Amino acid sequence: MSEYDRGPQGGGDHPPYQQYYGQEYYGHQQYYDQPRDQWGRPYPQYTQPMYPPPAYQPLPRKRHPLRTLTLTVVAIALAVVAGLGIGHLIAGANNPTASGNQNFGFSGQPSASQTVLDVDAVSAKVNPAIVNIETELGLQGAAAAGTGIVLTPDGEVLTNNHVVAGSTSIKATSIGTGDTYTADVVGYNRSEDVAVLRLRKASGLPTAVIGDSSKVAVGDQILGLGNAGGKGGDPVPAPGTVTALDQSITASDESSGSSEQLKGLIQVRANIESGDSGGPLVNADAQVIGVDTAASTGYQLNGRRSGGAGQGFAIPINKAVDIAHQIVAGTASDTVHIGKTAFIGVSVTDGQGGAQVRQVVPRGPAQKAGLAAGDVITAIDGKPVDSATTLTTVMDGHHPGDQLSLTVTSAGGAQRQVPVKAIEGPVG
Repeated sequence: MSEYDRGPQGGGDHPPYQQYYGQEYYGHQQYYDQPRDQWGRPYPQYTQPMYPPPAYQPLPRKRHPLRTLTLTVVAIALAVVAGLGIGHLIAGANNPTASGNQNFGFSGQPSASQTVLDVDAVSAKVNPAIVNIETELGLQGAAAAGTGIVLTPDGEVLTNNHVVAGSTSIKATSIGTGDTYTADVVGYNRSEDVAVLRLRKASGLPTAVIGDSSKVAVGDQILGLGNAGGKGGDPVPAPGTVTALDQSITASDESSGSSEQLKGLIQVRANIESGDSGGPLVNADAQVIGVDTAASTGYQLNGRRSGGAGQGFAIPINKAVDIAHQIVAGTASDTVHIGKTAFIGVSVTDGQGGAQVRQVVPRGPAQKAGLAAGDVITAIDGKPVDSATTLTTVMDGHHPGDQLSLTVTSAGGAQRQVPVKAIEGPVG
């Protein structure tokens, strides 16, 4: 999703250079942990585990304002980080490869007789194909939770990009088997909020039955299932009805003014909660027709302020599966990133004619190349960069190890070309 100038929200203190990767959180549960250094490591005087929260903490735990049961659709106010030197935090073994199992997709038409949704019966069919996702956000000293949909027995999982964005490690627990797996991100589409994970050494997992979202109609009974509240355990059912199709929302942070457009969504009247993101929206035949993505008490719907408790939005499954096939096939594009995320080691904001450097990470590529706060990045490999958002988009086309040429204007107005080798960072 697009990145904006972001700074710490909620008034908490942060260690020097503990910057964040810009990301949108529309409905996954996040927990802040003790302060950490710029590499995501806890300071020595704090020894509590990251997740779940310890019973006692020497400093007050910072909890993100989204983490209430009536979730507001907002974007976290975080600093855009174009590359922090934390590659060693992300597991390098068993990296996902392209051309994985493509045997997933539409599974058949709904039965005409199944018009009334039986919550218990549908939940019993769908729950085994759900995983609870837990992530560590090493740069933020935080943990987060969301949901995923199992596409293949060998562990390809569909979820939202914002569920895993910024993560330095990911775990997924299968509801069907009870097993917990380390997960790798195969790829993601930031603008459509879709990501595919691969669970290491998984086999024999129950898989979801995929429906046809083009057949969804207003008034259909639906059921949302997911890791509501980030509590783990069995998915919490959220029954309801479809209230509108092809909806566009602006997910915005009223404190920072940043926003993100999501289009073509299914709108439902159902109690979709924080933590449900990435989970299945299913019909009366227990077929997945959407990916739960947003819930709101304060979203903008088609430009109008709207939203009340019990409203939710889902990405149509046809669109999500099409993107998943592209990701699993390893087909990168202007919107689809395959593999690890490239970082250069600066936090930026919108500047005059480009992305202005706010801070340079110690020992990171940018510092080694001589970049300093106040410099403005105006191009990468000749591609114009006119904002922090554009910088993120351009970096999505690169990978760790890429040698980049940055066009940089100093605070004094002098322009120069700066060679920088990208390193591995947290998930986009």
